[in-house]
Amino acid sequence: MGSDGVRLGGDLMDVTMAMRRLVRRRLRGVTPPPDLRPAQVELMLVVDRNPGVSVAAAARELRLADNTVSTLVNQLIRAGMLRRETDPDDRRAARLELTAAARRRIADWRDRRAHLVGARLDELSDEDQASIAAALPALRRLLARLAEPTGDAADGPPSPSTEPVSAGRPATFVQPSDDAADRPASPSTEPADIGRPAASSVHASSDGGES
Repeated sequence: MGSDGVRLGGDLMDVTMAMRRLVRRRLRGVTPPPDLRPAQVELMLVVDRNPGVSVAAAARELRLADNTVSTLVNQLIRAGMLRRETDPDDRRAARLELTAAARRRIADWRDRRAHLVGARLDELSDEDQASIAAALPALRRLLARLAEPTGDAADGPPSPSTEPVSAGRPATFVQPSDDAADRPASPSTEPADIGRPAASSVHASSDGGES
């Protein structure tokens, strides 16, 4: 990877992580109960994108162990956010569905998020708005590339012994944060901001958990 790509990647992550964190903090306190941890929200978003997904398939998308996802499923069922239904083709398997309350919660969060960010976009110049709109197709293509399966080595920074990083900027960006929810669980298309994460929750990167 060229140094220009490394620097652009770092700058892009700086901006997107800061934006996600600010949006989450602006919306914190207006999300109805129950409070949800980032990992729980990430699972809800997976089920939202893939109604009827199995626990095993959800675990693969989140890059978590099956038993970890099973624990999250049980927690969300108790919270009234998920339903576990028997697969009609294999009665030993379970399919996950969002409850009506979960769908309302996600829709409300997306609406609040769009209004919050949209109001700030309206304050920008026409040129800035046009630049952001023009960048969206390329960002979606980048997101699709990031979601493609790769080998473990490709997911990490290059080895210093084989590809030193130039220009004084590290190949990977570690977001300083007092909120563990800033670390996404997967390259999901939705940030997991619809729950108010507990300060003690730690969600290992593998979103989301969280964006």
